[in-house]
Amino acid sequence: MSVDSYTGQASSSVFSSQDHWYSRILHLVYKLDTRSRFVSIPGQEVLSSDDVSLKVSLAANFQVDDPYRAINATASYQESLYLMLQLGLRDLICSTPIDDLLARRKEIGTMLLENAKSQAADIGVKLLSVGIKDIMFPGELKNIFAQVVNARKEGLAALERARGESAALRSLANTAQMLENNPGLLQLRLLQALNSGSGNTVVLQLPGNEGSGMIPLKLSTQQEESSDPKTE
Repeated sequence: MSVDSYTGQASSSVFSSQDHWYSRILHLVYKLDTRSRFVSIPGQEVLSSDDVSLKVSLAANFQVDDPYRAINATASYQESLYLMLQLGLRDLICSTPIDDLLARRKEIGTMLLENAKSQAADIGVKLLSVGIKDIMFPGELKNIFAQVVNARKEGLAALERARGESAALRSLANTAQMLENNPGLLQLRLLQALNSGSGNTVVLQLPGNEGSGMIPLKLSTQQEESSDPKTE
């Protein structure tokens, strides 16, 4: 806590947060809180460089760095700080397309801090941080942006499906090439598939017996045994 004291001779001094004696007749005392604080600056309607209307609010962290200037340089240092930040934000948004504003909102807050820091120092205020709090659009623009986002998500989903189909086709092509180079693999794979079931009959032509015709192989006779009548 800092205190500015004024006397009838227009002299002034700054005291620390300790006990001091003063006269209410001869002195005028202002108490200032020099701790840092966060404030929310209400949204203002502005136009971007591509003529999109939006409302942007800010969050700022500051502290009174020079109590004498904070009292004497302006009638209200808080209102002056709000106006500085609002005007600086308007200038930045008016020169920025809406897409860049959404993608670079953190960077724009940093630029606003650098631009307003020297002006705030002139009124005894030290700006610590500035950031964009909210960006609000009219109702019709919200619907348009929602459609754009949905279109992007649908495009990404279609791309992922195409990638999955391409991977499946590559796997099938590799399998076909492997079977072409190794014909015996197809017979082994067929036997594995048939072995998982029951009651199947498969006819194979064994290697080396091409001229002897087809040889039927019964992989399971469980179904036949169950269908034959029992003899006593």
